[in-house]
This record gives sequence, C-alpha cells and structure tokens, in this order.
Amino acid sequence: MEPVHMGIISIIPAIIAIALSFYTRNTVISLMIAIITGTILAGQGILGFPALLRSSIGTSGFAWVMLLNTFIGVLVAFFQKTGAIQGFSQYMQDRNLSRKAITLVAWLLGFVVYFSDSFSPLFVGSTMRNISDKAKISREKLAYIADSGAAPVSVIVPITGWAAFLSGLAIGVGNIVTQDDAMKLFIQAIPFNLYALITIVFVGLVAGGVIKDFGPMKKAEDRAMNEGKVLRDGAIPLVGKELTEMEAYPDIKPRIFLNFLFPVMLIIAIALGTYVLTRSAKTMEAFLLVIIFMFVSMLIQGIPMTVIMDAATNGIKGAVPAIMILALAYTIKSLSVDMGTAEFIISTTEGFLTPQILPAIIFLIAAIVAFSTGTSWGTFAITMPIALPLAFNFSGGVVTPLVMASFAAVAGGGVFGDHCSPLSDTTILASTGAAADHIDHVKTQLPYALITGGIALVAYLVIGFTSF
Repeated sequence: MEPVHMGIISIIPAIIAIALSFYTRNTVISLMIAIITGTILAGQGILGFPALLRSSIGTSGFAWVMLLNTFIGVLVAFFQKTGAIQGFSQYMQDRNLSRKAITLVAWLLGFVVYFSDSFSPLFVGSTMRNISDKAKISREKLAYIADSGAAPVSVIVPITGWAAFLSGLAIGVGNIVTQDDAMKLFIQAIPFNLYALITIVFVGLVAGGVIKDFGPMKKAEDRAMNEGKVLRDGAIPLVGKELTEMEAYPDIKPRIFLNFLFPVMLIIAIALGTYVLTRSAKTMEAFLLVIIFMFVSMLIQGIPMTVIMDAATNGIKGAVPAIMILALAYTIKSLSVDMGTAEFIISTTEGFLTPQILPAIIFLIAAIVAFSTGTSWGTFAITMPIALPLAFNFSGGVVTPLVMASFAAVAGGGVFGDHCSPLSDTTILASTGAAADHIDHVKTQLPYALITGGIALVAYLVIGFTSF
C-alpha cells in the first residue's frame, strides 16, 4: 500500500511555522498561523484549528510532557524556596570556578540526568542559570549545552525510555524476534550513532573552550561578557518570572544535600530502580514522589504550608509559557500526520537507495522529518518501519553493520532534526530551563548542530562506500 500524503502541500504548514518563527521571533503566533493555514489546506476550514488543538492536547503523549514540565516547575520552585539552588550557586561561586569550568559542569550534569531528554535540559538550565548568569555566560550558551547534552546521551544509553522505544520498533523485522534481540541491536548500533557521539564530544569541546564560539553564539557570548547582558535587549525568556525571581524563605538554612542533592539522587534512583524491575523508567512517578518528599521536608523545616502552596503555584505558573508552545507544537505534529508530511518526504527519496548510501539517506530523511514535524519520537515511529526492512533486505535478513548503521541513523537523524527545529519539545524545554529567548536559542544552536550533523552525514557516506 502506497503511503498517503497530500504532496508538496503537506510541508507548507511546517515551512510557514519555521520561517515565521525566525522572522517574527514569536513562536506562538507563528505556530497558530501555520496550523490555521494547514487546516484550511487540508479542507477542514478555519474552524478545524480548535478541533485539532483539542484532539492533540488530549493525547497521553502531550499529557506526559505537560505534567513532567509542571512537576519540574514545582520542584524548581521548591529548590528555590528552600534556598537550595541559591546555596548550590553560592557553593560553586566559593570554589571560584572559571567560566570554562562552569560550562563544563553544566555539560557533565547532562550525563548525570541522562534518563530523560525532557528532564535533563530543564534540570541543567534551572540548576546552572544563577551560576552562569553571575559568570556572564549567555543564556543562549547555557540553553545549547543543556539541549545538546540531553538527547544525544539519552539516545545511546540502553536504560532510557528512548532505548525501549527504539528497540521496540525493531521487533518483528528481520531476525529480531524478542525484546532481548532488539535491545542487543540497540547496543550493537551505539558505535554507529554518529550524530549523538559527535555532538556529545563537540559540546564538551565547546564548553571547555577547545572549540571557540562562532556565528550567532559568539555574538551572544561577546554581549554577555562585554556588556553583562545574558539576554539580548528585547529578548523574551521562555519561562515565567515566578521561577526566575523567586526568593528563598527568610532565615531558612540552605541545606544543599537535603533540599537539592538528595532529591535529585532520589529521582535518579527511582528511575533506575523501576527500569531494572519493570523495564520502564517511571520518571513521572519519581518526580511526584520527590515533590511529596520535599513538601513534607519543607513543613518539618518550618516553612508554613501557605508558603509551600504559594511556591508550588508559582512553579506551575512559571511553566505555562513553555506549555503553551508545547500545546501548539503537538497540534502541528498532528496536522503533519494528517497531511502525510513524513510520507511525502520519504516517498521522494526511497526509490534511489543503495546499500552504500542507505545509512546516509536514512539519516538525512530522519533529520528532515524531525525538523519539519518537531518530534524525534514521531520520527522514529515513522522512519524505523521503513528504514530497517530496507536494511534487512540488503543484508539477507541478518544483523550486519549495515543494519546497525541504519538503525543508528534513524536515532541520530531524529535527534539532529530535533536540535535544529524551533518546533521541538526538547528545544522548547531547553529554552525554558535556561530562561532563554526560544528563537535566540534555536538560532545560536543551529550552526553547531549543522556542523556535527554534516560530519555525521559524511561519516555515514564513508562507512557506506568502504563497508557495504
């Protein structure tokens, strides 16, 4: 059965959303215009917009990301109200760390909270923001480190939700029969996940100053260092002032371990423990339990319940700007599915594939689909069922380096497109965590992502022509 799509019309909403986002710097308006245009082109009329919005945000996928974002907002508010983040910032300042050391710490934190690409950029940005501001590190630089240090790690570690999802898509293809077979393929494909591996190293080299900033990022860093402006004039941070301006409760002792390090360790322990026991990391449940723990702990430390509830409310309010964009991003993703955006992109390329160029083309297709739709998970679901059978067809139905490289190319391409797209939920969350202007974050990250993506693409071509 031929893939169903609306032809070149299917990519118009994505093009409008991306172009307007860069031109207007207003992601909400850009997405709304793109979605309304798409519903008209799809024959649903202007009234199709509220119906599509309602159906899109009523999904479990959106509910998961929205609740996770909300829980993290509450947790960050608790960290600030107890003085934990301020205490951690002061501890770091007392160490007299250089700008380079601070950016390296932010990069390393991404390895600590690798189990969720949604939590990692929010956590790293929120935790390091005060410290990086005082060191005159631009919010754009912090958002880049938080964003590009999250998904690349999550997509190569075999105990994350990404690993379970990607490996699950392989079951039933070729000689992949069981979940164990699929997870073995995931592990074998790690060395071929070139974009993720290259990006992790690249971010570390940028953070360490080995690779000097260039392009829009250099302009942002020069502004922060020379003018003391971590945000450009007129920038709109993608986080409510409730989270950026919250003060600690008066006279409370900033217990860094109890109110910051232990809760983070508890989240990691619960996520890892539930993965070992159930093969699924219960990240949402981990956050909820830690919020309850923090609530009780704050009461015991003498913070009144009214103050705690006010902090929680402000945490939720602070998450609202990101949730608005997430709702519209999920809506345009649904519209892309209805119009067959991914199917159109794939159908224009799959006819000329050969074993030599297969991994590179798969990487490129996954990147374009992820960039156009703003979803890496959706890209995996769309491209893996096409890419893997093609690879197994060339390999005779057995796992070979071609199959491993094709599997990895789907994963890496999805993350690469995600990093370049202003529609991506991970990119949105990175802007939220760092309290950066969303489009400024995308513009400064884009040249870096294009370089690492270009290197990965060339490497896939070299592997293809020398191995297959």
